[in-house]
Amino acid sequence: MTDGQETIKFGMGASLLRLEDERFLTGKGRYVADMMPQGALRGFVLRAAMAHAHFRLSGLDEARAMPGVRLVLTAEDCASLGPMPHRSRVKDADGNAITGHPRPLIAEETVRHVGEPMAYIVAETLDAARDAAEVLLVDYEALPVAASIEAALGEDAPVLWADAPGNVAFRHAHGDRAACDAAFENAARIVALDLTNNRLIANYMEPRGCVALPDAEGGAMLAHIPSQNAMDMRAILSGNVLKIPAEELFVVTGDVGGGFGPKLFAYAESALTILAARRLGAPVAWVQERSEHFLMDAQGRDHVSRAEMALDEAGRFLGLRLDIKANVGAYLSQFASFIPWVGPSMATGLYDIPALDCRVTAVYSNTVPLDAYRGAGRPEAAYLIERFVDVIAAETGIDRFELRRRNFIRPEQLPYRTQTKRVYDTGDFRGHLDRALEKIDAEGFSARRQESLSRGRLRGLGVASYVEACAFPSVEGAEAILTEDGLVELLIGTQSNGQGHETAYAQIAAAHLGLSIDRIRVIQGDTRRIAKGGGTGGSRSIPIGAVASDRAAIALAEVIRKAAGAELEAAPEDIELADGAARIVGTDRLILLADLAA
Repeated sequence: MTDGQETIKFGMGASLLRLEDERFLTGKGRYVADMMPQGALRGFVLRAAMAHAHFRLSGLDEARAMPGVRLVLTAEDCASLGPMPHRSRVKDADGNAITGHPRPLIAEETVRHVGEPMAYIVAETLDAARDAAEVLLVDYEALPVAASIEAALGEDAPVLWADAPGNVAFRHAHGDRAACDAAFENAARIVALDLTNNRLIANYMEPRGCVALPDAEGGAMLAHIPSQNAMDMRAILSGNVLKIPAEELFVVTGDVGGGFGPKLFAYAESALTILAARRLGAPVAWVQERSEHFLMDAQGRDHVSRAEMALDEAGRFLGLRLDIKANVGAYLSQFASFIPWVGPSMATGLYDIPALDCRVTAVYSNTVPLDAYRGAGRPEAAYLIERFVDVIAAETGIDRFELRRRNFIRPEQLPYRTQTKRVYDTGDFRGHLDRALEKIDAEGFSARRQESLSRGRLRGLGVASYVEACAFPSVEGAEAILTEDGLVELLIGTQSNGQGHETAYAQIAAAHLGLSIDRIRVIQGDTRRIAKGGGTGGSRSIPIGAVASDRAAIALAEVIRKAAGAELEAAPEDIELADGAARIVGTDRLILLADLAA
């Protein structure tokens, strides 16, 4: 272990400039568009202009014969390939696996949302590909559209899928209906709330893209894709969609300009770009336009909820009923069935609610598919319960802070098992609230509000508690390698989207290896060197990735001490690591790590 001075200088707790920021601020970042080789062919997607319609394409021969056009792909050309898979393993309310309808690469005969791909065109220039798209004629037969939850569940709603009557994709359930019914029968008062959690779009700084290079790695394809998990991207694109051995495709994710959940998923354009490069034997690049992001990338939220709370005479919660309608869009995206399950599993928040009956109905609609976005279900749950508690306080006349105090899980109840089987093992939630109110001088708020009103200004005071199950148990390996130049390479399966992983992981490793953090090179997102990893999502990188980095650095430090001890004829426990060298404690006898590695 390094001495205390080195640990403070380089390790956790030190105040440092982020390693990655210099290249970002000086324009040296390497994003997907920067990976496009000179002369790469360009891909362009012809997209549906209608939300629901049968269609027929004509002009294919003319488009394929246009100058510079190298390939035009339709659904017929992709018939042997798989769709973008739905991969959630949660069960429906009856305990059955959820299959549903995954997203196709290219629509065949029917489009179900605006922007759905109908053809993929590859040409020598982007303008040539766009010109070919103009030649393709689309004959639409318009179908009725259900573009919202309310429309999709209406009596005369158009049916998106024949095997999904009423447009119900699946149902989830939490709690005990009988116990909740009993709580409501014994209630002194019942309060209700109807709440809409509107649809959101990520709109990351860097739109998606794919640059596919054939025969780049000993005959294997190499695809540069901005993602949150290059390993999973490789597995889906090779195994599920293209149906080729994994060793025939490598995915590399470089710098990523924002992910927020939607970049976790594989999309049709990446598969089509790789397919085109394989067929043409030439590099093909597709870079998303900003408008395409709104038409194709997974979106978030879009829930409509009905909440009812049973209370006793003192305003204590007895039971909670939830009826949640969750829009999943026209197809089931990768984690589409997981999000409406995991959110309601935290529906009771920090409150002691003895009975729960939560019913979730997932609904198909003629909209872009929904999936994980920034918290993925947990913010929806927190917004619902905290907004509801404020409404209950207003309707009962109980102070909103006092209402929370009466109903928080108490320390003596811990460990506490919620009605959705979540276990809270620690926490003083009333103490947290009281401390927060003290810090903001809540008692002085009324005077501050009056002062603001005297100046024609409005001042408000809100309160909310947020709790989530995150990180999600999964395997995350890290490998620390001492290179011949005395640097340490730290390979890990998470993926930075701008969060500063390079600095965080390097700080963790530095404390064990006696190196400055600029001597530690963090490598993520390269499936040529990293075979497995959980990627970044669900707030897992530091809770899981940092532990893996810590253990990898400790393991490497032990190896270095043993090797240095053998070279210096000393016991490993007498070796300390500092300033890029292994030294016998209390002496000037040392060996540089570069020499040791060589």
